[in-house]
Amino acid sequence: MALGPQQRPSFGEMMSPEAGESRSSRTPQHIVARVAELRSVHAAFAWFRAHARELEDLQLELTAIPAPPWGEAERSRWLKAQFEGLGLSNVHQDELGNVFGIRPGADANAPFFALSAHLDTVFPAETPIHVLREGSKLYGPGISDNGSGLTALLAIAGALRDSNIANAAPILFIGNVGEEGEGNLRGMRHIFQQPKWLESIGALVVLDGAGTDTIIAEGLGSRRYEVTVRGPGGHSWSDFGIANPIVALARIIDRFSQTTVPSAPKTTFNIGIVQGGTSVNSIPQSGTMRVDTRSASVEQLDRLERALRDAVKEGTAGRKKQDALTVEVQVIGDRPAADLPSDAHLLKVIRAVDAQLNNSSRVQRASTDANIPLSLGREAIAIGAGGSGGGAHTVNEWYDPAGRDLGLKRILLLTLAMCGVSEE
Repeated sequence: MALGPQQRPSFGEMMSPEAGESRSSRTPQHIVARVAELRSVHAAFAWFRAHARELEDLQLELTAIPAPPWGEAERSRWLKAQFEGLGLSNVHQDELGNVFGIRPGADANAPFFALSAHLDTVFPAETPIHVLREGSKLYGPGISDNGSGLTALLAIAGALRDSNIANAAPILFIGNVGEEGEGNLRGMRHIFQQPKWLESIGALVVLDGAGTDTIIAEGLGSRRYEVTVRGPGGHSWSDFGIANPIVALARIIDRFSQTTVPSAPKTTFNIGIVQGGTSVNSIPQSGTMRVDTRSASVEQLDRLERALRDAVKEGTAGRKKQDALTVEVQVIGDRPAADLPSDAHLLKVIRAVDAQLNNSSRVQRASTDANIPLSLGREAIAIGAGGSGGGAHTVNEWYDPAGRDLGLKRILLLTLAMCGVSEE
């Protein structure tokens, strides 16, 4: 019978001392240094350099496949075929389009160490997608976010295969849907709602975007709302004076925008979309706005929600009965806030990896797929895939692969230090 989450050994417990060593000598720094010395690991490092151009071609190829919000199916199928070609086992898609592949480990009872990268982009289905290589840079919508993360996922799988590295714990490769915007982390949320994954994933590292200078170990919470005000509507001349939903929205915005927020914990709100009406000489029948709230504190998110609902109530009050407006407040996004403890094994290992590679990084707070396992008390971080990028969330997005090698080494050492690897 498979071990449940309380029975499975942690990754720290799994790293048993060798002959002549005490358990206390197996510090993260010691583990990372031993892994970095292995000939097979150096072979994997060489693989990254030898396949640099091939990785660029893969990145261009996958970026050319549209993956709009709620429309990742074609890219999911592409990734599934890539996983199969890399020889991963039990390659499959779930009902949402999340893609899975497993590199088995020597210890069948060990929890999975999971590497994930999100498949989706922010761009609507009708967005023209043109990808190109110009000089040293790659261009295309989503080429960095998250073309670079997906490319890194494939690079790690390819290097492990061709370098014959024997990992102890099994490695779970995941391409997940629904990370961006109103996807509301639906892919990762669904994964951790499944008992088989909830009970078997011991730690998760999210590969998201470029760079090597950050460790996202603090999950930024956010809630998003759609507020719709409806009324009878009418002609701007003959029906002048009846309740106007857009005017009511303006009152709501005015009241809500006066809400005070603390600087610590940092808390923000934004009205990002306001729409409604059909013509300049028509009193609209409806008006809608979308509101984004963010904080590291659940209490502050709760306070902002109360402030928004109070503003809605005040902004639509005081109308004549026959002109009464109706209002609906719908939650369209809810990302939990949660932090990785400062003494977590995963955090100690990534810091040891950075020290080994002389890489400078800092812990930051952001909203990523890691929010979901963090909110469940699991060890998770998000890191970049190396290289550099710019123009995120625009059609002019770019990625420069210079420095990708460092990012891939970082991911590989972290993976093997967490999983354990057979000595040579």
